[in-house]
Amino acid sequence: MKIKDFELYKNLAKGALIKWSLFLKWVVAAGIVGASVGLVGTAFSYGMQWVTEVREEYPQILLGLPLAGLLIVFLYHLAKRDNDKGTNSVLLAVRSKEALPIVMAPLIFISTLLTHLCGGSAGREGAALQLGGSIGNGLGKLFKMKSGDVHVMVMCGMSACFAALFGTPLAAAVFSLEVVNVGIMYYSALVPCVLSALIAVGIARGFGVPGEAMTILEIPEFGFFDAGRVLLLAMLCAVISINFCLILQFTANQGKRWLPNPAVRIVVAGLVIIGLTALVGTTDYLGAGMHVIERSVVHGEVSWPAFLFKILFTAITLGAGFKGGEIVPSFFVGATFGCLMGGLLGLSPSLGAAVGMIAVFCGVTNSPITSLLIGLELFGMDAAWYFIIAVGVSYMLSGYHSLYHTQRIVYSKYEMEEDDI
Repeated sequence: MKIKDFELYKNLAKGALIKWSLFLKWVVAAGIVGASVGLVGTAFSYGMQWVTEVREEYPQILLGLPLAGLLIVFLYHLAKRDNDKGTNSVLLAVRSKEALPIVMAPLIFISTLLTHLCGGSAGREGAALQLGGSIGNGLGKLFKMKSGDVHVMVMCGMSACFAALFGTPLAAAVFSLEVVNVGIMYYSALVPCVLSALIAVGIARGFGVPGEAMTILEIPEFGFFDAGRVLLLAMLCAVISINFCLILQFTANQGKRWLPNPAVRIVVAGLVIIGLTALVGTTDYLGAGMHVIERSVVHGEVSWPAFLFKILFTAITLGAGFKGGEIVPSFFVGATFGCLMGGLLGLSPSLGAAVGMIAVFCGVTNSPITSLLIGLELFGMDAAWYFIIAVGVSYMLSGYHSLYHTQRIVYSKYEMEEDDI
């Protein structure tokens, strides 16, 4: 064998050894993150189920919302997280040296349960991103990983907790890669995020946490007119997603401006939620509202102002400092708006709800691949062609608005620059 050939094989063997050692490292790390976050996510899921059942059985517990708010403010002050940025902190932790202390995990766990117990209008997956991200960050620091590897651990935790709670491992694995910097995918974290998401969802299902799945009542054969109706609905959903983001940001900013004391602000918001609930005469807008989403998709039934009330309730809840997520409220808004407009446009209201749900989610998170995967995992392949239209149109027309102000838009949504090629 020639010396050149020997050196070539030597370098190939060395490269293979490095790749396999990295692969094994991330298999072990993803297994640890997936298992630990899967267990915590399972506990969180059962906790959410319990507080929701208690609130529905004892609706008068809504009167305790201002007190729950005070307790949340006290807990965050005790942990020296008075200016906590929520999910924005997790996104920053992926691409910067932003501190993401492990104390965030119990804080978001307890405060989200308190919010839902007493009727705050919030979601659970946004809380899952914070919960999983902080655990992943803590494990990365515990194992004394280098900075870049800690960032991957944060993404693993995000994927794992999202998958455990919602039961959509494909979407969960991709979401943490896609949401931080729009236009750039962190493919180096693909294997660990996929493994951690699958392990977490396996653990959650092993403990009896069901994955979400819904059946669309009527899916017409793909054709020009129905595709056009879906396109028009997606255009309207893009407008809704922009307004959802703007209203949430406006409410949070104005709340801090007019009521700078966080304790006063959260008490006032709690009282406003109580008053609004009495005014509208229903508890549909409290908590996550998954039953309303299912009603829209599975039965094609909706109250016409539902999406407007949900935006209002969610903006007041999260803007005041109650804890939870924005993702399920975006599902609620999209499903109810899509159900309403789908019927008016001549689509099946059930299909309209499904399309609206993923279109609004795409518009507020700028995550088209994740949105498509959520649609496929929740509703199956039969409506895939309609979903891809909705996702593409909503992504483009929603502009540069986002639920997360720390999300960075790296490349233009509208044109390709010479430097991008």
